[in-house]
Formats: sequence, structure tokens, C-alpha cells
Amino acid sequence: MVLRFTMRRFRERRRREADRRFGARLLGAAVLAAIPAVFFGLVLVLVEGHWQPLRRLDAGAARRLNETALDHPAWTDTLRLLSDWVWDPLTLRVVVALLTLWLLHRRAWRLAAWSAVTAVAGGLIGLLVKVVVERARPSLEDPVAHAPGFSFPSGHAMTATTSFAILLLVLLPMVPRAWRVACWCVAVLSVLGVGFTRVALGVHWFSDVVGGWLLGLTVVSLTAWAFKAWRTDIGRRTTELTDGLEPELTGAHPEPDPVLHKKH
Repeated sequence: MVLRFTMRRFRERRRREADRRFGARLLGAAVLAAIPAVFFGLVLVLVEGHWQPLRRLDAGAARRLNETALDHPAWTDTLRLLSDWVWDPLTLRVVVALLTLWLLHRRAWRLAAWSAVTAVAGGLIGLLVKVVVERARPSLEDPVAHAPGFSFPSGHAMTATTSFAILLLVLLPMVPRAWRVACWCVAVLSVLGVGFTRVALGVHWFSDVVGGWLLGLTVVSLTAWAFKAWRTDIGRRTTELTDGLEPELTGAHPEPDPVLHKKH
């Protein structure tokens, strides 16, 4: 009788500790997701308010990079190749779509849904903000490239942020741990490179690119937070972002859903 009471108390204490850890993780993830949202809101306010220091920064960066592009045609052609083909939003969306189909083939239903929702939500939110803000693109005396539509936020920068984040968080479990830092570096450099090409080609202001990065990070952070909350809720082990969202992908088949498993 005493042993049974002791064991029950022990299980209750463990449950309370698990609940506290769960709450702390959710709170931490929510704060992490809020940080880029707050900074994006700040940039948006400064853009809409025509804050002079930001306008001078945008104009100065556009002018200097345009002069460099005009003086180095071969360098400019390389930037066009990277921006219009390698890092083009359509190219990245196709890659994410193929990844999502592969996840469906592996019956990783929730991870496939996360990938699709993150990509689609990112595209729609970016388009909505462009329409609301209606910021004009840079107007240079001797432009080296042209782009249609509004300017803020940069669709290239936002799509690169969401797409490379999706690729990383899905595929990292299949990458040897020794190579994961290299994968993160490639992704980060690619995202930064996309932003640089858009400003250097004179089709975006510097603040457009920063806004695209921050809005993309906000979308990914929120959807990743929701996915990690689901994992914790059904009893799967907590993972770090450096390990990807679903470490079970390293096996031959995804780990069975604990909720469904209990029903049988």
C-alpha cells in the first residue's frame, strides 16, 4: 500500500515536471517566433513613415551598387544568373514542392503538411504585404535590371528564407552530424546572397530585403513552433532545431504516431 502510494506520487511529480518543461518550451518557442515579427513590424513602420535615415541608407546602397554593376558587366551577368535562375522564387518553390511530394511518398503526413503550409503561407503573406504597402521599386538613371510589381518586402528574399529553412529542417536528420554546420552555412550564405543580388541589380531597396528576411523568419518560426508543440503534445521527444523537425526520417520509415499506436 505504501509502495503504491509512493509510486503514484512519483508519477504525479514526473508529470508535473513534464508539464512545466512543456510550458517553458512553448513559451520559449513563442518568444523566438515573436522576435523577427517585432523587428519586421519596426521596419514596416519606418518604411511607411518614410524615416529619413533609412531612406538615405537605401538610396546610398542602391547608388553605389548600381555604379559597381555598371562598371563590371561580367559580375552583373553573374548576379542576374543567380537571381533569375538559381535563387529564383519559382525554382525554390519547385524544389520545396518536390520535397513535399517525397515526404508524402514516405507517409510523413504532418511534415509534408508543414512544408506545404509554410511555403504557401509565406508566398501569400508576402504578396498581401506588398499590396498593402505599395512601395515603388528603385528608379535609377541607368538600371541594369527591371522587375514588375511592388517593392516591399522582397519576394526573392522572403522565398529564399522560407525555402532554405524548409529544406534544412526537413533534411537535416538525414545529414551526418559532422556536415550539418556546413549545411547551415550554405543556407545562410544563399539567403544573404539572394538579398545582395536584388539590391545590387537595383530592383529592391536594402530595407525591402531586410523586410523579406524578417517576414520569412516569422512565418517559419511560427509554423515550426506549432510543429514542435504537436510533437510534445503526443509524447514524442523534444528536438533541437539543429537536428531538424523530424529526426525519425533517418529510419527506413517514419516513426508511428504515438496517438494512433495507443488506439491499437
